[in-house]
Amino acid sequence: MKAAAVQMDVRISAKEHNLDQIVRRMEQAAGAGAKLAVFPECALSGYCFTSAEEAAPVAEEVPGPSTEKILAATKKLDCTVVVGMLERAGDRIFNAAVVVTPQSILGTYRKLHLPCLGIDWHAAPGDKPFPVFATPQGKIGISICYDCSFPESGRVLKLKGAQILAIPTNWPMASDTWQHTPPVRATENHLYVIACDRVGEERGFRFAGHSQIVDLGGTKLAEAGETEETILYAEIDPAAADRNRVVRQPGKWEFDRIAARRPEMYGPLAEALARKAP
Repeated sequence: MKAAAVQMDVRISAKEHNLDQIVRRMEQAAGAGAKLAVFPECALSGYCFTSAEEAAPVAEEVPGPSTEKILAATKKLDCTVVVGMLERAGDRIFNAAVVVTPQSILGTYRKLHLPCLGIDWHAAPGDKPFPVFATPQGKIGISICYDCSFPESGRVLKLKGAQILAIPTNWPMASDTWQHTPPVRATENHLYVIACDRVGEERGFRFAGHSQIVDLGGTKLAEAGETEETILYAEIDPAAADRNRVVRQPGKWEFDRIAARRPEMYGPLAEALARKAP
């Protein structure tokens, strides 16, 4: 299956413009044969908001007008997409990603780990822990940007059956996360990683680009540069992510990072620590 990561610029508070760009790039990706496309964090809205009140006009319930338009495009193009957006639920705003297939809007993942940056200063913490979305292209789990700095996120998704980890992100230029984290998450969990960053500048922040598609062993199948709007493509085999045993030399060098786990030893991972003021 051909997968795509759509590295694009985004205009803050310009939802209709961003939505038109998303649909146009969906058409490009599907025209190139992609059946799955991942878009950046907050691709519909922009990221660097100074308050929840400022962000509110571009936040939407799901389903909503934008996701319905994306659904119509997926039906026409026969592809599945993961798109970053701001989701409204009652009086709360979540930094979210929606998963849309040609059949339906499957739902959203809401960012669990919120840094002190942009909309995450003002968004509500995610309350949908680690859903795995069964799509025609495979089982997809999502980590949004800072989420992928927490290895527990990728591991829980793997244990719940994810074959593909989609990472919609807005890595700032000062971050070096793009260099290390996607290959490590792919390798330690034996799944594909599609990390899609944005480019451009927003309110003094420049974004790092370097979107990438990574295979089960941590090899980068495709990687973008820092500045260009582009679409990355790679052939992936999601079902291979279910075959966890790696055989380097039969009978001499074999391993399975899932079967070899020792959860009885991992108690501290589930122990809450006292939070310190930043």
